[in-house]
Amino acid sequence: MKANRRKLELAMAKACMNTSDLQKAAGMPRPTVNSVIGGRSSRPGTIGRIAKALGVDVTEIIDDIE
Repeated sequence: MKANRRKLELAMAKACMNTSDLQKAAGMPRPTVNSVIGGRSSRPGTIGRIAKALGVDVTEIIDDIE
């Protein structure tokens, strides 16, 4: 599963969070958050924790599912 960088950055902006804020809110190491933002494939749970920290549904930050 991959996060859509544009959608993720938009959600971060709406939540007034930078990478460091998101890392702390999600309780994840910074390299993990950076890799998700960078578009690397991640586990569903990782994407879910980031979405929860941002207060959005996971479908709002991932690439469209076909």
